Amino acid sequence: MQTTPRILMIRPSMFGFNDQTALSNLFQHVDHGGENIQSQALEEFNQFVALLRVHGVLVLAVDDDPEFHTPDAIFPNNWISTHEDGSLFIYPMEAENRRQERNIKIIKAVQNGYGYKHYVDLSFFEQTGKYLEGTGSMVLDRVNHIAYACLSSRTNEEVLAYFAALSGYRTATFQAIDASGKAIYHTNVMMSIGDRFAVICLEAIAHPEDRDALIRSITATQKEIIPISLSQMNAFAGNLIQISNKLGESLIVMSTQAFESLDERQKSALGQYGSLIHSPLWTIERFGGGSARCMIAEIHVPYSTNL
Repeated sequence: MQTTPRILMIRPSMFGFNDQTALSNLFQHVDHGGENIQSQALEEFNQFVALLRVHGVLVLAVDDDPEFHTPDAIFPNNWISTHEDGSLFIYPMEAENRRQERNIKIIKAVQNGYGYKHYVDLSFFEQTGKYLEGTGSMVLDRVNHIAYACLSSRTNEEVLAYFAALSGYRTATFQAIDASGKAIYHTNVMMSIGDRFAVICLEAIAHPEDRDALIRSITATQKEIIPISLSQMNAFAGNLIQISNKLGESLIVMSTQAFESLDERQKSALGQYGSLIHSPLWTIERFGGGSARCMIAEIHVPYSTNL
């Protein structure tokens, strides 16, 4: 299944601007010390979790470990992914302080709680300076087993191929850039795959042949392409995610900034595939450079688990 009602979220203990990630993440803005960023981010996090639970989403919210300085712990989808075949993947991270987010207690709780039999740790690639930051680097079409990825310093083609060989996915890679010509750091800020739709910033794809190949791949899987502009991408409209709730209803989750950037035609198109829900994530987006999708690590329960 493309969607799941079960998700993992990490409650931040020291959210803030991360200077180790800022060089490649141009969505971040420098903290000048004039705001209490942690308390504002925590309020946004708690409000977001409450909204999801009201809509019937099964949220496993875990506190960040304050022992380590992990300003980006609120974005767990970069270091862990789970799959219905019973596999759990751990990923190599570019920033050294982000590697401390891989909390073994959380890994064991998820692994044992849901019955994942195959534990795959790719973090050894960090030793050779090669990275693949989970479902930030990859946007997964889980039904058709396609991993879409824009290549960047955080998304290495060799590690991607290794993931594909172990998981049974095929890869669709391309170059994506922002308006200034800089590489987009994560695929999931410029595109999202749902069960029957794909939101994509086609303007960001650098080469026409890559753009055409991507369109062909997505249309071949019979999904409607809903294009967004570069300015909408910068408002995190590409960083939305389709999940389900415990009743099996489809939800399309995004930030309030992303929602407000969409025009009525785009909202109507997305509304065919689920209820649009949004939450204000202004602080998290501004200083963390990530949004709603980045905050959600899906828990795809193995086929063999009765839940």
